[in-house]
Amino acid sequence: MPRGDGRLTHELLPGERGPQDACGVFGVWAPGDEVAKLTYFGLYALQHRGQESAGIAVSDGSRIVVYKDMGLVSQVFTEASLESLRGHVAIGHTRYSTTGASVWENAQPTFRTTATGHLALGHNGNLTNTVDLISRLRARVEASGEPPFNAGLHATTDTEVISGLLASHPDIPLEQAALLELPNLRGAFSLVFMDDDSLYAARDPQGIRPLVLGRIERGWVIASETAALDIVGASFIREVEPGELVVIDAQGLRAHRYAEAEPKGCLFEYVYLARPDTSIAGRSVQATRVDIGKRLAREHPVDADLVIPVPESGRYAAIGYAQESGIPFAEGLVKNAYVGRTFIQPSQTIRQLGIRLKLNPLREVIAGQRLVVVDDSIVRGNTQRALVRMLREAGAREVHVRISSPPVKWPCFYGIDFATRAELIANGLTIEEICSSIGADSLAYVELDQLVDATTLPASRLCRACFDGEYPVPLPEEDQLGKNLLEGIERRVVEQAGGGATDALSRP
Repeated sequence: MPRGDGRLTHELLPGERGPQDACGVFGVWAPGDEVAKLTYFGLYALQHRGQESAGIAVSDGSRIVVYKDMGLVSQVFTEASLESLRGHVAIGHTRYSTTGASVWENAQPTFRTTATGHLALGHNGNLTNTVDLISRLRARVEASGEPPFNAGLHATTDTEVISGLLASHPDIPLEQAALLELPNLRGAFSLVFMDDDSLYAARDPQGIRPLVLGRIERGWVIASETAALDIVGASFIREVEPGELVVIDAQGLRAHRYAEAEPKGCLFEYVYLARPDTSIAGRSVQATRVDIGKRLAREHPVDADLVIPVPESGRYAAIGYAQESGIPFAEGLVKNAYVGRTFIQPSQTIRQLGIRLKLNPLREVIAGQRLVVVDDSIVRGNTQRALVRMLREAGAREVHVRISSPPVKWPCFYGIDFATRAELIANGLTIEEICSSIGADSLAYVELDQLVDATTLPASRLCRACFDGEYPVPLPEEDQLGKNLLEGIERRVVEQAGGGATDALSRP
């Protein structure tokens, strides 16, 4: 049953939104195991990637049952609901809405009836050619005379379009349909999907979003991050390759190459999105973040008494900064571990009280100290402004801000919901002006080439678009971009009127 919408904020101030995570996907094929519970725990490990809704689909070989709702994984599922989901194959999804509104109808996995059975699908990423794909789907529907196998659109997400295309083939099994349709998709997509008997996984040719394969005693696991494999006791086997379709069924595992690989993994995964205990391309995210901090210390030293992190994503870069600089590391900010979704929006009066749901300073640690404060990124600057003010009120003598990523100047169209370009503070101000705006004594960012070096991957294998504006997958016309694109398209179809996305690169 749908519930009202709420949003977990990553920011210090109520209602202030920073870069929101990509979604998390998980799949398991394991006859004889409790696949719904394995998926539940896998999603728990991926909760950081999406907090708006969660869902699990399970098949017993004859039918697929989908259970999903708005909320965190722990809010959506109960022991009873998981016990009712019996089968041998399951997929799960945690969502942050980067395409389509945050409503129950857009929660995943999606569900379809197909020519050979049923389909459920979960998607991490964003497509960039959604409008063309809708035209392709509608042409197929119109040619049939009526919507076959639920091929029409029932939600306003690009995931729904993928599901419709896969389900729209009246005479071939899902595996063949996938090999026909995957080459037509553009943008970022790490997919887990299933029919009545089999588990599937696919990754876009650029491999922008992560996707890994693991082994458990009775079967196989697919997940967005290796940390989700760890939590269910799965052994890491390998990454799902860019441009690859993996199929797992009673005959075992087989892989198809549907497109040539052109790797462009997301650089921001290392900075913020991925868990520190996850590995990407064979290197732990934690090690990369510590290395970034060390590079920050070498590039931008400062005389200070303490290095403190902004929990949690600034922690390991702060450790690296302290190790390299010799300045003691300290916990100067306490995070409320129990802050999650809230449906209560603060009034202006409450805002003026300086309410801090997320972080509170340790005055005894901070008072009289010169601080190096390490954070992962600055988007609008409102959070850092409030943070600097809070630290000064707690008695800090100096506040030097160090950022473990370069200035974010461009929006992401591949699955991260940044602010629009006009809202990005680094797009309109110099570093000196940003420093003055947030009230810090000094401000410095890690250089892009240093961040790339810390990953140990060549720059040519990484998507750096939010930092340098070089998008590895070409973008469509401006009116075919935007989070609410499909709401606009559906409204035009119904009303025969205008609307849709505005200029996503520069809109206010």
